[in-house]
Amino acid sequence: MSNLTPREIVSELDKYIVGQNAAKRMVAVAMRNRWRRQQLDPALRDEIAPKNIIMMGPTGVGKTEIARRLARLSASPFIKVEATKFTEVGYVGRDVESMVRDLMEIGIALVRAEENEKVRVKAEARAEERLLDLLLPGGSPQPAPQSAPQSGQGMGGLTFDLSGGQAIPQPPARGDASYTTGSAPASDSRSSTREKLRTLWHGGHLDEREVDMEVEESGGPQVGMLSMPGLEDVGSQVRDMFSKVFPSRRKRRRMKVRDAFNLLTQEEADRLIDHDRVSDLARERVEQTGIIFIDEIDKIASGAAQKSSDVSREGVQRDLLPIVEGSVVNTKYGMVRTDHILFIAAGAFHFSKPSDLIPELQGRFPLRAELSALGKDDFLRILTEPHNALTRQYTALLETEGVHIEFTGDALREIAAFAEETNAQTENIGARRLYTILEKILADLSFEAPDRSGDRVTVDSDYVRAHLADVRANKDLSRYIL
Repeated sequence: MSNLTPREIVSELDKYIVGQNAAKRMVAVAMRNRWRRQQLDPALRDEIAPKNIIMMGPTGVGKTEIARRLARLSASPFIKVEATKFTEVGYVGRDVESMVRDLMEIGIALVRAEENEKVRVKAEARAEERLLDLLLPGGSPQPAPQSAPQSGQGMGGLTFDLSGGQAIPQPPARGDASYTTGSAPASDSRSSTREKLRTLWHGGHLDEREVDMEVEESGGPQVGMLSMPGLEDVGSQVRDMFSKVFPSRRKRRRMKVRDAFNLLTQEEADRLIDHDRVSDLARERVEQTGIIFIDEIDKIASGAAQKSSDVSREGVQRDLLPIVEGSVVNTKYGMVRTDHILFIAAGAFHFSKPSDLIPELQGRFPLRAELSALGKDDFLRILTEPHNALTRQYTALLETEGVHIEFTGDALREIAAFAEETNAQTENIGARRLYTILEKILADLSFEAPDRSGDRVTVDSDYVRAHLADVRANKDLSRYIL
């Protein structure tokens, strides 16, 4: 778990999200409290529940990005779900427990990637020896995997042809005298050729060669009839059952040597890691540091004007309640407790308010953060300050075609002002408005970029006004274009 201080967490969030300091400080404290909790005595640790958060604010102000960056900073399992996808029993929709199962799958992938990285060096060494065995059958045999083909075919059934390159002597046939006697000259020749192959491999001379290799594919029929809303987990369990009943099959594929090496490395890494340990570590990480971001929670709040419009709204809240307050969810990796998972809910709350949620659910989200709408100054900062600023993205994209663009300060101020004006006159979609405006400005240049390699283009205020003249003059057109 990350041991960043709240100030350091806010500083990291500032690199990608402009403004919203109150929300940043609140999530930073919530993350730090998780670290503090881990330092306590186990008896007291289990008594401290996470302080779940509701973030309120219009779309495009950074609610989702704050939660996503927070999870990345802490290396925590993170999932974003839409509250409108869930429903109570009797209505078409997903089971609310599926969010915990999905989070567990993410936790498994996260821990498995970390364990693979720990054994990567050893796995690559083993994969290299297997690759050399495949390139030169009979050279220096390695222990065959359980699913290896019959002897004499070479591990993985891979054959190799160095046409146009260095010739590789074939191993002697079984009936050959040199095979049965195991003469020293033949052994020395194979060893020498093996080392030459190793040198060629390390030098990158074999990467683009194509080889035939047998790869494992899951056996059994593909069960897809249970992938309907509400039955995703049942379908997954049935597929797992069939995968155990039907043995895996091997399919012959032609691939490049580099791809074959990567596949062999993954196979060796899978053999080296302890999958039971991966499941245990992932379950612990999900239970102790998992983050579930529930977006559009305001859409299931039953305001005064909505009580008769959708009878399933309150049912969704009541189904969410036991998950948020702490329960046990059955997954294929074991039982997962949700008592200490951090829930961050978000919504615009244009037509409802947090008090429209059922009282029990309100009590499980004690912290409230209101994110402010973005104005011209905020848009200007978004275009210049973040490490992933849109201007840097478009500059990098066009440089791949040899076109170099430069945004002037007055151009950025013009874009920011026009974004504020458009948001005020149409629907306020926050910083996402910058995407539509920049795409409109650079549409012609992006289309012509392959034919303008080497050009240098300066995007100034006149350039911006010229490309936005039609939508600025016609307000109805701007509603469709921007």
